[in-house]
Amino acid sequence: MALRREIRLRKEFLYKKQHGAEINIRNDKKRKIKESLETGKSIPTEIRGEARQLEKDIELDINQTEQSIDDEYAKIGLREPKVCVTTSRDPSSRLKQFSKEVKICIPNSQAINRGNYRVEELVDACKKADFSDIIILNETRGQPDAMIVSHLPFGPTAFFTLSNCVLRHDIPECKPASQAYPHLILDNLNTVIGKRIGRILQALYPIPRPESKRVITLANQNDFISFRHHMYSKVKGEPVIEEAGPRFELQPYEVRLGTLDQDHADKEW
Repeated sequence: MALRREIRLRKEFLYKKQHGAEINIRNDKKRKIKESLETGKSIPTEIRGEARQLEKDIELDINQTEQSIDDEYAKIGLREPKVCVTTSRDPSSRLKQFSKEVKICIPNSQAINRGNYRVEELVDACKKADFSDIIILNETRGQPDAMIVSHLPFGPTAFFTLSNCVLRHDIPECKPASQAYPHLILDNLNTVIGKRIGRILQALYPIPRPESKRVITLANQNDFISFRHHMYSKVKGEPVIEEAGPRFELQPYEVRLGTLDQDHADKEW
């Protein structure tokens, strides 16, 4: 019964998303009509058949704004994210430590012991506890090597390969981490999929105060996203930047519509 409900809610969500895409296409046609009327240029050939109806629509709704297709994250900034950080079953001590450090890097997150929970049970428990996202960290031979970020309750889910993981105690002169909400820097995520990945990661973080001295950087280079965590201050008017760790590289390899437990969900990328 619960699975049927999840499938029904997902279908309703996808219908709304498709409807939003159609609205955006029509709004783009209205924009072209409006530009033609204002500049005196001829109406583009591909929309001449709809021109009269589009003019009526413009008159009825001259100030209509585009609706976001990326509806999963429509509430970013309206509510603070609540993130569950967990691991694969029977994690090593290094993976446990890494999950604790990821929790430090993400405000309002909770590190939870996976225990014997199956994926379906874990996702269902997180939905009931009103988590906005779930992060699952995996390892091979004690080395963290994968990360999954799933947005609740409808997705999407992003899969990353994780490499060059350096924990806080392995970083020389590592600065103690503040509990302040960090400023987020997204660098070189300019493509369509780059913006999508950036949106998925951005949704993990709440809006910081302007005076926050904490910075999280996600910088893309050759399809590897470098994660860095710094604290900064001013000494005699000069900025001083100190690394707070951990540091690692992320390489996205799949984005799936739907949550982690929905094997039937379509692949977006």
